[in-house]
Amino acid sequence: MTAIEPSAFWEFVKSRGITFVSGVPDSTFKKTYDHMVDDPEIRYVPAVREDVALGIASAAYFQGEVGAVIMQNSGIGNVVNPLTSFSLMYHVPVLLIVGWRGYGGPPNDAPEHWVMGTKSTEILETLELPFEILETEGFEDCIDRLLATMNEKSVPGALLIRPGVVL
Repeated sequence: MTAIEPSAFWEFVKSRGITFVSGVPDSTFKKTYDHMVDDPEIRYVPAVREDVALGIASAAYFQGEVGAVIMQNSGIGNVVNPLTSFSLMYHVPVLLIVGWRGYGGPPNDAPEHWVMGTKSTEILETLELPFEILETEGFEDCIDRLLATMNEKSVPGALLIRPGVVL
């Protein structure tokens, strides 16, 4: 598996009109995160927590755009209430770019990531939140499918990224 280069990932995301991002750093894709921060075409607003980032990124919707939140999957727990009481209720689409720590459970990551690693997809399914698992081959189609579903339903969607899929 050859990892997706940060420039290829962000150029594609930007080509879909997503240039406003908020979030919390994630070591799962450090180079991709750093590339985003350094990209002058992306407006990045750091946040202290994922729920704050969701609120910030939601502002793009009111400008006729889709914003994004970049975070680690542990942050899914921090966005459940704002997703259900705001984003889903008022149909505010936001792309959640989620580093999937604990993917595959033990022994693939540190113990503190195992539970959320195995429960991330279940939580998204419980919320009826559309999600895609990013793959290196055809990553553009994966992102397009998710964005199409988000657009059709006018809801947020999550792009789960396993360690090593992007740099």
